[in-house]
Amino acid sequence: MIVTDHKDKLVTVAAYGEFTLADYKEFEELVNYKVKFEGMVNLLVDLRQMADFTLDMAWEDIRFSRAHSHDFGRIAVLTDSQWVAWSAWLSQIFVNADLRVFSDEEEARGWVSRDDEG
Repeated sequence: MIVTDHKDKLVTVAAYGEFTLADYKEFEELVNYKVKFEGMVNLLVDLRQMADFTLDMAWEDIRFSRAHSHDFGRIAVLTDSQWVAWSAWLSQIFVNADLRVFSDEEEARGWVSRDDEG
């Protein structure tokens, strides 16, 4: 299950339990809408409560990331898992965005919401 939110140029998604293809499609729909009508967006992806993900979701993530490689400014990934952090860094190959991994939500929100280039 996922919960999504959006405000201005920030799209937030939090995964709970198993992250499925249906969940990812919901996320894609929101991002596609935001990009179409507002341009480049920032993402805050909270994976701290994610227990697992499906293989088809992972494949869709790669496909979507490649198709939208220039549509993201900053991507903040919230996780306590070294495996998820490693996977997030690996996915940066497919996007031209500043991607950082955080364990602290306040720090992640502050960084992903900043207007400066630092």
